[in-house]
Amino acid sequence: MSDDNTPGQGLPPERRLPPERRLPPERELPPERQETADAQGRETADAQGEDGGPRLTGRQRLAKAVWPPRVTRAQLIVALLLFVLGLGLAIQVRSTSENSALRGARREDLVRILDELDDRTKRLEDEKRQLEGQRTQLETSSDQAEEARKQTRQKAAQLGVLAGTVAAEGPGIRMTIKDRAGAADSDALLDAVQELRAAGAEAMEVNGVRVVASTHFTDSGGGVSVDGHRIDQPYRFEVIGKPADLEPALNIPGGVVQTLKNKQATVEVTRSGKITVDALRQAKRPDYARSSSQ
Repeated sequence: MSDDNTPGQGLPPERRLPPERRLPPERELPPERQETADAQGRETADAQGEDGGPRLTGRQRLAKAVWPPRVTRAQLIVALLLFVLGLGLAIQVRSTSENSALRGARREDLVRILDELDDRTKRLEDEKRQLEGQRTQLETSSDQAEEARKQTRQKAAQLGVLAGTVAAEGPGIRMTIKDRAGAADSDALLDAVQELRAAGAEAMEVNGVRVVASTHFTDSGGGVSVDGHRIDQPYRFEVIGKPADLEPALNIPGGVVQTLKNKQATVEVTRSGKITVDALRQAKRPDYARSSSQ
């Protein structure tokens, strides 16, 4: 049976002082002070951790578990790959946005571009119906040989216009380019030809030189050569086609006219009900290509 005045009576057994460290009876504290010391000892034990250090709060334990981070090699590789992928996507999106020719275009310009696309689609559909009609005539004609000869002559005339071996006449546009700064080089003229072809140009000449499928443009001593023929400013385009399609194709945002004007060149485009393209080219026999039907 233990004495109630034994020092450390209120502490748990593991916290009690061993007998050799207890105060002698004459130095023992009064009961009221002994209780205070015991309470302080319990508080000190509660505030200490298992390792004898200060006990951590819940927030401190969470912070200790998160930082410093314990990262494995696999996690580092995955993080690096995700970073590279995100950077590549950001660069691609930014490049696409900056290089888009329609960026910042007005509503009216966008509507005009859509109308031009609709017109191109309509032209292709009309050409398809025309070819289907010719096939039907060949199949239903009583004299198929004569009908075939008739269509062959018509096709030869059309191909002669495209090949530049015969003169052509019809509605279209005239375009004049004046450039003192030298911005209208061979690339600019070729871009103009490509835009006009895409808009449905059927016959074209530049400064008296017929433009056909094999035409090439090169820079030549401060000027431009077309199929080896040097031409000088101002550059005059005579183009046969539907004026309502040709002119908007040149004036679209980021198109030929806007690009040349941004480089201080002067471009004038006018519509005409009658354009004559009479510059001719000699028919050239291909060196290697032959008809597969022969």
